[in-house]
Amino acid sequence: MPAPPPAARPTPAPSSVLDLAPVVPVVVLRDAGDAVPLARALVAGGLPAIEVALRTPPATAAIRAVAEAVPGAVVGAGTVLTPGQVADSVAAGARFLVSPGWTDVLLEAMRVSGVPFLPGVSTASEVVALLERGVREMKFFPAHAAGGTAYLRSLAGPLPQARFCPTGGITAASAPDYLALPNVGCVGGSWMVPADAVAGRDWARVERLAREAAGLSAGGRCR
Repeated sequence: MPAPPPAARPTPAPSSVLDLAPVVPVVVLRDAGDAVPLARALVAGGLPAIEVALRTPPATAAIRAVAEAVPGAVVGAGTVLTPGQVADSVAAGARFLVSPGWTDVLLEAMRVSGVPFLPGVSTASEVVALLERGVREMKFFPAHAAGGTAYLRSLAGPLPQARFCPTGGITAASAPDYLALPNVGCVGGSWMVPADAVAGRDWARVERLAREAAGLSAGGRCR
């Protein structure tokens, strides 16, 4: 009998969330059953890093399902607010963590979790506080409301060692302007996972939008 095909291997663990892809989809799921086909569509479109927001009850189950069934995905947990959520997310298979803000307690839990993490900031003082604690990669949130590209550009001069994933109010049209900044590694957004496409299980549309997002580059519409 012919040998069985080798089992698919998961993507290696990331050392930095910012370097996985230009865009990290932020996914809010109401049905854990949608997690695997949605993740497969995103990966097929070229977006392997997927942030599942812990805003709905099925989020942890969705993370577990993607971690077990979609080897090409690097699934992470977003909207992480407590040390308990850190532990539960990593136990479910999350390979990175993202928070909208941070405290020393939450930061320590993320630091000892063993996976990369992006604590959220929206002011220069918060950035400096994280740099003092040895953290150089951060989420800038809410990006549009907190000053957008102008604010991030102003941080690059005095704080060049900080790198960001801006998230919040970013669209396909504005993403290239963020990606053009020297202190931006990637952006987070949800335009490639519109609610009506997920509700209608239109995975072909999600894959198409993901492919367009994966092609975004600094200062342009596609690479």
